[in-house]
Amino acid sequence: MAVLSDIHGVLPALEAVLAEPDVSRADRVVLTGDITAGPQPAEVVDVLRALGDRVLWLSGNADRELVEYRRGERADIPDPIGPFAAHALRADQVDFLAGLPKTATLTVRGLGRVLFCHATPRDDEEIVLVDSPPERWAEVFAEVDPGIGTVVCGHTHMPYTRLAHGRLVVNPGSVGMPYGRPGAHWCLLGPGTDLRVTPYDIPTATARLVAACSYPDIEEWADYFLRARASDSEALTLFSAR
Repeated sequence: MAVLSDIHGVLPALEAVLAEPDVSRADRVVLTGDITAGPQPAEVVDVLRALGDRVLWLSGNADRELVEYRRGERADIPDPIGPFAAHALRADQVDFLAGLPKTATLTVRGLGRVLFCHATPRDDEEIVLVDSPPERWAEVFAEVDPGIGTVVCGHTHMPYTRLAHGRLVVNPGSVGMPYGRPGAHWCLLGPGTDLRVTPYDIPTATARLVAACSYPDIEEWADYFLRARASDSEALTLFSAR
């Protein structure tokens, strides 16, 4: 099972991961949210929907925000590229994203019952980090079924695995907007947990985005996020305050 999180509408990064042999051979591809909020949201949705029933889709907070914005349920989006991404989606794609679940539970060989979510099992924006204290994890997991042995989440764009109150927590990192080091980050599950990073040609990817995307600041956006200009230390400091 391949787990892809936080693609953020970066088609070249997604294509690089989908070309990985272990992804093409995987029984399932699980998307743990924030699929679309970025420069090529419509193209990313089309590529993933073409994979059919192999893909399990979950919504992230950024996907929800795009839907709410398009439907007039909110006046703005915190992410500057969000309004552009919302308008770049077709109406049928907005409807599709609106129907995505927030969590799913699957049985994975070697890991048993695995709960997949975007941020935490109870909230699509909640922050937990690799160094969050035990009492924080106890609060987050308070209502999780005791039979769940592994929780897979995304949201913070930094890959890690850790034990928390007897559960394995896995974050595959971000495909399209990594913090700490460049490359498209993802994870292979079953029977173990294998964090992966797929390198790809970032200058060429940046040129593709600049040519295809009409977002006014696309060149600066691509340079910052595709090259992972934000370090893991900077990201942890920012998230810890939240």
